[in-house]
Amino acid sequence: MKLSKELDLLDVFCIASGAMISSGLFILPGLAYAQAGPCVFLAYLVAAMFALPALFSKAELCTAMPKAGGVYFFIERSMGAAMGTIGGLAAWFSLSLKSAFALVGIGAFATIVFPDLGPIGMKLVAIGCCLVFLGVNLVGVKHAGRLQVYMVAALICILIYYVIRGFPHMESARFAPFIPYGPGAILATAGMVFVSFGGLTKVASVAEEVRNPGRNIPLGMLLAFVVVTLLYVFVIVVTVGVAGGAALGTTLTPLSLGAKAFLGTAGVAAVSGAALLAFITTANAGILAASRDPMAMSRDGLLPEFFGKVHPRFQTPHGSLIFTAAFMIAAILFLDLEGLVKVASTLKIVLFMFANISVILMRESKIQNYRPKFRSPFYPWLQIAGIIGYGFLLFKLGPMPLLLAGGFIAAGLVWYWLYAKEDRGRESALVHVVERIAGRDLDSYSLGGELRDILRERDEITEDRFDLLVRNCEVMDLDHSVSMEEFFGMLGDSFSDRLQVPRDTVIDLLTKREQDTSTALTPQMAIPHLIVEGNGKFDILLIRCRDGIHFSDEAPAVQAVFALAGSPDERNFHLRALMAIAQIAQQKDFESRWQRARSPEALRDLVLLAHRKRHIEA
Repeated sequence: MKLSKELDLLDVFCIASGAMISSGLFILPGLAYAQAGPCVFLAYLVAAMFALPALFSKAELCTAMPKAGGVYFFIERSMGAAMGTIGGLAAWFSLSLKSAFALVGIGAFATIVFPDLGPIGMKLVAIGCCLVFLGVNLVGVKHAGRLQVYMVAALICILIYYVIRGFPHMESARFAPFIPYGPGAILATAGMVFVSFGGLTKVASVAEEVRNPGRNIPLGMLLAFVVVTLLYVFVIVVTVGVAGGAALGTTLTPLSLGAKAFLGTAGVAAVSGAALLAFITTANAGILAASRDPMAMSRDGLLPEFFGKVHPRFQTPHGSLIFTAAFMIAAILFLDLEGLVKVASTLKIVLFMFANISVILMRESKIQNYRPKFRSPFYPWLQIAGIIGYGFLLFKLGPMPLLLAGGFIAAGLVWYWLYAKEDRGRESALVHVVERIAGRDLDSYSLGGELRDILRERDEITEDRFDLLVRNCEVMDLDHSVSMEEFFGMLGDSFSDRLQVPRDTVIDLLTKREQDTSTALTPQMAIPHLIVEGNGKFDILLIRCRDGIHFSDEAPAVQAVFALAGSPDERNFHLRALMAIAQIAQQKDFESRWQRARSPEALRDLVLLAHRKRHIEA
């Protein structure tokens, strides 16, 4: 069962931005200040630049393949099922643990209001919030999205108020010396605060539930990136300007320290409320996004069917949601979250590397049906820079997170070999790249066919009768030059079998039609069409001749042919089919795409995915 499309641009923006604004703004600035000094906001800007390759790569992949599971789906289709298993489990584990950490943050803030709660009470508050968010997500993604919008709007308003009120109280002396520990400290600090941008691409997991994903996903992600980056910079600059010094370098509540300097107790309460909202938005977005990874893996047979079940009424993946929430509750109760979140951050960086590799593989595979609405700029240099940059960040994290992440990857491979190793009948883009290098043709078209169906869903293409005929028609791909007479003989063989018309009759009709007026509309394209006896008969043939069909001296090398044959009662549809072909042939780059298509099925898809006016009969 398909997921319902309930999310708009505002929802995408709020899921992406709400997933970013949490510990990265309300905890890390103090620790980052101790490492970089007053120039700490530059470290956030550098970290933002590190995030750009993953942002652009995921935006491109989302618009080409807007499916639940996001990064898992991209990795599986580009690198194969084994790497997809690792990527899907890593994405789920990373998002789930970070969301559990945010829930613990909610419990920690509850102890400020109710000091007698204690550690057990703090965990109970976190678990209670987890169950609330689970309930909201179970009854529909629209409700979860709306909740996210309201919370993010309130959070952004509080932070803007903080910046406006704090700006007049800033002291320039607090910024001197500006770079006390040298430029190297800025780069090192950027690696530490990079996690602040990790939630930016969470929206990829819910891409299937976004309306008009080709526009709303990249635009929503870019808007979230710009807005949150500006908030990071301005909030941190104000905080340094009003509270910079030794105290700022030792606090875990830097914004509360800044608010107290110019807003007093009321300001501290407002900032604490904003921090609480930030953790809530991160937790809600995390449950929403993390649950889609097991669902997508279950669809592909890499996890049990339970994870892929969609509620018939609410159209939400209730099996995956319940399991994800249960894991978060177990993590809150029993696990050392701080250490595991470091592993989750390591896995997140690995997934960012995989996203950049996926774009390279999908582009270089030259799969015709890979048609993103948004294309990453500066390809492939941006992706290569991202891979190198993320490798640097992994190196800076130290050996222990890398060892734990390596163990997790090994466990993912063990699961794949034990449970999901059997052939799923779908090749990856990597296979296409290898085949291109080896100069061999693929025997399978499963990935191209799947991308075709995804594009039809993305572009909301409803098939009409012409599409149905094309889907079932014969496609000829000739690799040698033929004369018109030989070609008409081939058409006679095909039409006589499919329409139950004598072969010689078909050849005579085609020949007479060509003598009256040539059906070669251009030197490269022809549309031979004929009327046959009978009722309710109509058929289409698609033909490509790489070396050309010699229709006439004016059209000596026709490569694209749409052949039509129908009975007299189908005259109206005959005209409609001619109009459809005309619209298809007039599209930009049609002839070059037709020549580049790598198989008969790719030729068929060129027609099925063409943008044209479709006549849907009631």
